[in-house]
Amino acid sequence: MENRIGKSYVARKALFAKGLKDGRLTVQEIEEALPPGTLTAAERWLLYYSLRAAQVEIIDEVTGQVDHGFMAEAPPAAPSNH
Repeated sequence: MENRIGKSYVARKALFAKGLKDGRLTVQEIEEALPPGTLTAAERWLLYYSLRAAQVEIIDEVTGQVDHGFMAEAPPAAPSNH
């Protein structure tokens, strides 16, 4: 278990360094460095949140879409009857 935590820490540190240097990372780079099972869902969410907070753009290489996180999407407006 300690080895897994060590590898995860090193991978996250490398991702942050690359993200801060380049100003962007792809979802695919993140997922390759930290495959499923490496982090809990909460840890993975915190990683993406922290990268965004550090102003690292997270881009899906396949679609070209920037991942702003679920909070960046405005909820649909309620219809107005006025």
